[in-house]
Amino acid sequence: MADKPRGPILMKELIRLNVNGEVREAAIMPYRTLLEALREDLGLTGTKAGCDDGSCGACTVLVNGEPTLSCIMLAFAAEGAQITTIEGLARNGQLDRVQRAFLQEGGMQCGYCTPGMIMAVKALVDKVKDPSDEQIRLAISNNICRCTGYTKIVEAARKAAHMEEFVNADINAPQPTLTI
Repeated sequence: MADKPRGPILMKELIRLNVNGEVREAAIMPYRTLLEALREDLGLTGTKAGCDDGSCGACTVLVNGEPTLSCIMLAFAAEGAQITTIEGLARNGQLDRVQRAFLQEGGMQCGYCTPGMIMAVKALVDKVKDPSDEQIRLAISNNICRCTGYTKIVEAARKAAHMEEFVNADINAPQPTLTI
């Protein structure tokens, strides 16, 4: 006689996430993190996995406009929220002002932490018109960069705060791209 299974049997459940302005569905296990759902189930790989314990910030996304460590948030906790990933910042082929500032100021080295840094800065400059260096450093304090001294990142954040979001430029003109 076979032993009966012990404990609850977990099954995949359907989740609906509003990611980058689009409702997306996936069947996932209930213990899956938002990071895993974004990367593995929805194919949005711009959000990086670093520490898996919330200590590095590489996985930062915006949830209802707030920087959130997606590696420690359960995906089901994000149902009904507006989730923005690095892929959701560009519009009509134009980089967001924070992406443009990071590119123009050299606010990246290897690029691994860059999506999380950009998302943290995005949340700040969307709320604070002229952030101080102290406010910028506080906003990125959950994000670790092992390559830089943060100077270029702070300069990029300062520049982004003073840039227009999407300049009325010719959308057919070549645009800089930021590939990470």
